[in-house]
Amino acid sequence: EAVGRELEEHVRARHGHLLGAPGTGNGEQLYECPMCSLTCTNIQILEEHVDLHLEEHNFSEGGNMRDLELAQQLQTEEDERQRSEEEKREREEFKKLQRQYGLDNSGGFKQQFLKNMEREVDRGRMQPFEYHKRKADMMESLASGIDDGKTKTSGVMEALCKFYQNENRDARRVWLSAGVDHFHSSLGDRGWGCGYRNFQMLLSSLLQNSFYNDCLRDTTLIPSIPKIQSMIEDAWREGFDPQGASHFNNRLHGSKAWIGACEIYSLLTSLRIKCQIIDFHKPTGPMGTHPRLFEWILHYYSTDNEGGAKVVCTSKPPIYLQHQGHSRTIVGIEEKKNKSLCLLLFDPGCSSQQMQKLLKQTNDGTGLKLLRKFVGSLKEKQYQIVAVDGVLSLEEKAARCHASQVLTSEKIP
Repeated sequence: EAVGRELEEHVRARHGHLLGAPGTGNGEQLYECPMCSLTCTNIQILEEHVDLHLEEHNFSEGGNMRDLELAQQLQTEEDERQRSEEEKREREEFKKLQRQYGLDNSGGFKQQFLKNMEREVDRGRMQPFEYHKRKADMMESLASGIDDGKTKTSGVMEALCKFYQNENRDARRVWLSAGVDHFHSSLGDRGWGCGYRNFQMLLSSLLQNSFYNDCLRDTTLIPSIPKIQSMIEDAWREGFDPQGASHFNNRLHGSKAWIGACEIYSLLTSLRIKCQIIDFHKPTGPMGTHPRLFEWILHYYSTDNEGGAKVVCTSKPPIYLQHQGHSRTIVGIEEKKNKSLCLLLFDPGCSSQQMQKLLKQTNDGTGLKLLRKFVGSLKEKQYQIVAVDGVLSLEEKAARCHASQVLTSEKIP
């Protein structure tokens, strides 16, 4: 309507003497604009008037097109900016994950060990002569592939057996693995070495069990962490877990890469040690708890060990326990008089000083708080365990190697 009024004023300004007013009664022929109902007394004026309408319409359409093109351009630029920012965030997150899981090429056990010792010297907490001695010991350990034993605590299982035999309060039955040494993280693997330390704990028990002598004849001493990394790489080269190997770019040695249940399974199976991964992929009890995990562990230890003794030191190897961000070693289980269950765990995060206290266990059992975990204490979303159960023939090993390329875990519903 505004456009129509402007056009009418424009036409009247140019041809006012030829325009007729609506409703005039002088008998003249009137021509009405089909677009704004303006009446004219001359057909040529009407045609010019309509042409002005059309010009204005074309101008408006052209403006709309330019506005649309500008809007599309701005939207494209905004999409590109958001895509660029998202790609930047993804790259930063990927680098963060690489650092977190030791895949950022920042060096491995040796580099971290030396760096942390240098820091201790700079802070006055280590004398230079001690630095050089420990460096020499570390280099010798790396050259031999044998763990130096400086983070090992032996005798804890024997102390536990003695304690439970004299404990008369609330433990009804106790099952324990035999001969498990505790290993904790050192200056070289602090923050990422828990999986390797748990393997050392498991291996320490297997090496003391004559049933596994044949498959461990080439591994008679506890290997160092770099050596364990090389052993896992050897398992990958045999064909175990190609998907997992690809995740690590087929390389662990010289890195601070975290390992988990699949790497432990591959390593054990490559040594012809029969084992299985059990995946407790969701809570099975109230408040996010996992009672099915505890029941599975009880069945593992109590099968073939149902004698009448209160404390049973079994031949069962310890169990590797994995959850997001950490792993520990299950060395036994308690059944209380009220039927509740309690796991006994060795944690690589516990120092030798803490573990030594268990060797001087008092009658009240306060030191056991370090090991005891009740159902309400394990509330991660998911858990995985690796449980050892015998020795494989060469044919069985080959079959498991093939199977690991397809499926490596069983889920508990």
